[in-house]
Amino acid sequence: MRVDNLRQYIRDIPNFPTKGVIFRDITPLLKNPDAFATTVDLMAEAVSSLNVTAVAAVEARGFIWGGTLAYRLGVGFIPIRKPGKLPFEVVEKEFELEYGKDVLQVHKDAAGPGDSVLIVDDVLATGGTAQAAADLVKTLGADVAGFCFLLRLGTMDGYERLSKLGKKVVYLLTV
Repeated sequence: MRVDNLRQYIRDIPNFPTKGVIFRDITPLLKNPDAFATTVDLMAEAVSSLNVTAVAAVEARGFIWGGTLAYRLGVGFIPIRKPGKLPFEVVEKEFELEYGKDVLQVHKDAAGPGDSVLIVDDVLATGGTAQAAADLVKTLGADVAGFCFLLRLGTMDGYERLSKLGKKVVYLLTV
């Protein structure tokens, strides 16, 4: 399957979660084994030159691609979660969303100097969540190798925001 064929597996849900928003539902893609495998293969190919030592992903949908990419690349996986979900000592980052503020946490021993971490999530919108994840990785003393997403929302400025960080930003589809 080619990347051009993947868009048919993204379902648009108008007015969800609020009026005026079009939610991009990835569950049809996840249901199709060929489409899902294609996304993982294409993402792995796109980041293979980065020589990452770990993949970090933001819960929950980011875990789908983050975990599979870590496995495919033969590196460790770092879960980045909302407060209260991790059992060990954490570092956290508060960040701005288009509709308020949020906080992300990671275990303080998840990465460190010498690690090169790929940040993965399902959708790139404003880039705020990905930038917060990158800030957490840097707080741990590790380097951010780049960013990888399934979808880029073309009407949002997340790509431009992350590109200013001087790291590779990969996405498979623009919607």
